[in-house]
Amino acid sequence: MTDQPKLQRLSRDGVAAPLRYTAFRYIWIASVLSNLGILIRGVGAAWAMTEMTSSADMVALVQTATTLPVMLIALPAGAIADMHDRRLVTLVALSIALCGVTALSALQWLGLTTPNVLLVLCFVVGSGVAMMYPAWQSSISEQVPAETLPAAVTLNGISFNIARSFGPAIGGIVVGTAGAVAAFALNAVLYLPLMIALLLWKRVAEPSRLPREQLSRAIISGVRYITNSPPIRIVLTRAVVTGAIGSSISALLPLVARDLLSGGAQTYGIMLGAFGFGAVIGATTIGELRKRMSGEAAMRACMLSMGGATVAAALSREPVLTASALILAGAVWTVAFTLLDIGAQLSAPRWVAGRSLAAYQAAYSGGIAFGSWGWGRLTDAAGVETALLVSAGLMVASPLLGLWLPMPRVSPGDEQVELLADPEVRLPLTDRSGPLVLEIEYRVAPENARAFHNLMQHVQLSRQRNGAYGWSIARNIADPELWTERYHCPTWLDYLRQRNRWTQSDRTLDREVEAFHIGPDPVRVRRMLERPFGSVRWKEDTPDRDANEMLPFDSKRVVGH
Repeated sequence: MTDQPKLQRLSRDGVAAPLRYTAFRYIWIASVLSNLGILIRGVGAAWAMTEMTSSADMVALVQTATTLPVMLIALPAGAIADMHDRRLVTLVALSIALCGVTALSALQWLGLTTPNVLLVLCFVVGSGVAMMYPAWQSSISEQVPAETLPAAVTLNGISFNIARSFGPAIGGIVVGTAGAVAAFALNAVLYLPLMIALLLWKRVAEPSRLPREQLSRAIISGVRYITNSPPIRIVLTRAVVTGAIGSSISALLPLVARDLLSGGAQTYGIMLGAFGFGAVIGATTIGELRKRMSGEAAMRACMLSMGGATVAAALSREPVLTASALILAGAVWTVAFTLLDIGAQLSAPRWVAGRSLAAYQAAYSGGIAFGSWGWGRLTDAAGVETALLVSAGLMVASPLLGLWLPMPRVSPGDEQVELLADPEVRLPLTDRSGPLVLEIEYRVAPENARAFHNLMQHVQLSRQRNGAYGWSIARNIADPELWTERYHCPTWLDYLRQRNRWTQSDRTLDREVEAFHIGPDPVRVRRMLERPFGSVRWKEDTPDRDANEMLPFDSKRVVGH
């Protein structure tokens, strides 16, 4: 089958296209059940805390304890996901969450749960989820082709929100009839299908020709990529703000059910179900919305709608009206975070996908965690209604952020890695040889100098996010047409990694720069090994003093075209 008919078929199928792929389909179905258990456990934890204390601060801290680990361990988790088999990392993370919720079930059964114990075990479960998320999400690209990746991301959001539609209501019934212990035990059981699906997934590993990075270096590489990638920085900032100001409804919903609607656990479950039902509506419309609106326009519409829905929830005392407002809130909340999720997924190449998704997870979870704590404190001081109205006002004002940080425009394939051949070398090198100095000479017509210089600022970010440091661009004062780009790589191995991290967008940028080059000779590249005084070691009888400066190396791997 040719690519064109395949693309036409995927276009017809829309958001359901990834379900054609067996591994993704089985894992997705199992994830619905797993998410169902997570939501049921969330109802049990929130209501158990509500029964143990009347403090709004402590009730809101249940959500904080679950999401705070994401912010604390996300980057190491992302680095581990990029360094190791993502299937195995996900299984280990699920095992941690399973142990946490099993312990919570046992303590609740024995009547030994206290507010602090509940928060600690919620933190343990949250830690497992925090470790699982980067590996699970970044493995989507290994289960489906690139053209279906946005649909697969959307389906993952739908899986959570299908669970949200039914999980809270089921959780309310379970808690109301059998207590929080039944909710915790059911969560533990529903983790098992996802673990089985992952065990059955025959992941095809793509071995790297370069050694695996150390954890500390991998974290540094991820941070460097993120800080030098404007699209990812924008997504992270918008995620923090949206999570912080929009978390009021989910954090305070137990109090909305109890104080504003005078209900119990079942009312709380129904309200959560309304929010989840709206989330499913939002998730199923995201594809059409992306066709009709830009990412920034959609984000603005979502935040304005969320603000209006929050006002309605704050002022309503009727369950039907509150549920209607929550349906709208759930729909636009899901659309907003799916747009951010897609932006994070498509803005990062595969080699750093886990770390980028971990940073995104840390950003929005950190926003939700601190936002939830803040809304709880404000509720203790001023009441549920006031806290929700303040949150609504901030949501209505938040589209102004788009004037400064508009949502990036990304599409599938922009960040696909394009491997480059190793350069030819005649000096024996080891992985640790370095620093390496790169000098690239361009000849640019004087009338194009300003445009060339502006474009080189984008080149600087491209080099730096892939591992370079000490970047500079200089113009020869005796020959104004001659420009020299210069940068360093710590070691020969780091330079090889940089060449293996080029994306199609990096290559396009490189071609745009080369288009400015004039003259009969091509762009000149010099690769030099920097020799600080005292760094060279040799044997007295060795003619080539550089030949014995390090340990032996694998010439087949580091030398070639």
